[in-house]
Amino acid sequence: MKKLFNYFLLVVILPAFIITGCKDDPAPAPDKGDFNDLKTYIVNQGLDLPAILTDWITTAAAVHGKSTSDYFIIDLRNADDYNTLGHIDGAVNATLGNILEKASNATKPILVVCYTGQSAGHGVVALRMSGYADAKVLKWGMSSWNAATAGPWQDNTGNTAIGNANWLDGDQTDTPTTYGYPTWETNATDGAEILAERVNAMLSGGFQGIPNGDVLADPAGYYINNYWDQTDVAHYGHITGAYRIKPLSFADGNISDLDPDGTVVTYCWTGQTSSMVTGYLQILGYDAKSLKFGTNSMIYDNLESHKWSDGEINDFNLVTK
Repeated sequence: MKKLFNYFLLVVILPAFIITGCKDDPAPAPDKGDFNDLKTYIVNQGLDLPAILTDWITTAAAVHGKSTSDYFIIDLRNADDYNTLGHIDGAVNATLGNILEKASNATKPILVVCYTGQSAGHGVVALRMSGYADAKVLKWGMSSWNAATAGPWQDNTGNTAIGNANWLDGDQTDTPTTYGYPTWETNATDGAEILAERVNAMLSGGFQGIPNGDVLADPAGYYINNYWDQTDVAHYGHITGAYRIKPLSFADGNISDLDPDGTVVTYCWTGQTSSMVTGYLQILGYDAKSLKFGTNSMIYDNLESHKWSDGEINDFNLVTK
């Protein structure tokens, strides 16, 4: 009888114990995403860098001539300059940190303005990667809108690279190495979530610019990429050790030519394109910086085009508060 009772306990109690134990076991955590998930999503959504750099900039004359009311204008300058120096009528003051929040109120194409057109590049990359495909940078920033706001460009052209031992004449010969991609931690599980997370990380870091003096003094301390065409490099020269990797796309496979463990400094003519490139690379996880004011700050007197001048300044209305 005792054996029968024990058998009864095994038959009735043991299954209940097993079922209860299974209920208490935590569900397996979903697999976290990685760079390849982000890459796949970016490519599938048509967000490769050449697409982001399509029709991304416009001029003050074009905006004013069409009608500023046709745009939702986001002004990234500090509040004092926005209020005291003046802003475009209807422009909303914002920071890179809250640009996506401000953009959520837009019912028209977005135009991002800043002092020089450089910080705005980071903002427009974030917007385009977040679904605002027609967002644009105001070329030269507010420096081109009115003489009262032109100082930031007027004060930053220069010739620091002319005669500098680390500026070389002629074409570049350095051949890039193929690297792996950046790695980072994420709790996101799919490409869309990862992209949103990475965009926010880039914006929270602010504008990533670097003065030309830092780079010219120690070019070996950076992974330098000249975002020019080959003929322009041959004509004007380049920083010692700089590569020329363009267009930097997943389609061409040349993003993997960048060093994920170095500080990637991109330079262009004005710092505006390089700001776009830098914002994009920051999203991917690179330690990336944009050389401020581009070659306009290094070989200004030698440039035959793509250069700031006071002829870029308009006399368009400013609103003050």
